[in-house]
Amino acid sequence: MSRKTDAVLKQLREWGLSHFPGAHLKSPWPGHKDLAVNDKTFAYLSTEGEPFGISAKLPTSSHMALMLPFCTPTAYGLGKSGWVSASCDDSNLPPVEMLQQWIDESYRAQAPKKLLKQLTEGKTPPAVTKAAAKPAAKPAKAAAKPAKAATKPAAAATKPAEAAKKPAKPAKMAAAKKDAA
Repeated sequence: MSRKTDAVLKQLREWGLSHFPGAHLKSPWPGHKDLAVNDKTFAYLSTEGEPFGISAKLPTSSHMALMLPFCTPTAYGLGKSGWVSASCDDSNLPPVEMLQQWIDESYRAQAPKKLLKQLTEGKTPPAVTKAAAKPAAKPAKAAAKPAKAATKPAAAATKPAEAAKKPAKPAKMAAAKKDAA
């Protein structure tokens, strides 16, 4: 049976995959198609044909979201970390824009800094699959580090200048050290 919420689920998945760098589908259980970044879920979404459900990590707006009658803290202890779950049917579906804001906040809470930087710079790459999101083999080292001997002359050249900046030891301290020896 097709539901109005099925179209919303599809829209949210497509938006999440196309809008966020590194976003991919994650299926922790058969039939699930959750949104993830670096294999960390940032939006749990119900599957088509089931009652509408979404869970997102809302570290900033969870207190406001929990005021809505269709929202509860996410089960399994996730609610303690700011995760909020919303469930509804075709008759009380919240605005898609609000759900997109939740997904955005959740992505920002879960994504690594380098991907967040891409998001803020507007460099959103095309959607990637889970396999493509995994890093490739490490590239070979390009070149060896320069020998330390090559850097020593430059360092040695600066030592006389540094020594000239140091104040001379007072005569009393030098004499005291000589007597102690």
